[in-house]
Amino acid sequence: MRTFIHSLIHRPGVRAVAAHGTAIALAVAVPEAAYADPGDGTAVLAANTLPQVIANLQSWVMGLLAAIATLFLVLAGVYWATAGGDPSAVERAKAALRNACIGYGLAVLAPVLLGVVKGIVGG
Repeated sequence: MRTFIHSLIHRPGVRAVAAHGTAIALAVAVPEAAYADPGDGTAVLAANTLPQVIANLQSWVMGLLAAIATLFLVLAGVYWATAGGDPSAVERAKAALRNACIGYGLAVLAPVLLGVVKGIVGG
């Protein structure tokens, strides 16, 4: 085991990856906001207001749910087309179609749900 680790450490590629990984970890660990100085004594920590963040979150959630629902819709079509009369395959297709409908329903309700969150946090 010791010779394996020794040979692994002394490979040039492993050392390069370790060096780059360490540099990236250090760069990510030190926040850029710590060095920000606008000069007038005020510090701006957020680029967007809370309503903008919630609107961006709403777009992402709706897009993600619609994409997943579309995937389930395509899978349902494939399952149904390849079922060949097999009852278990048809049930699997129906379940995928049901999941697609649920996904589209959640995508439509995402603005309502995020509006509730916005009301709770006072945005």
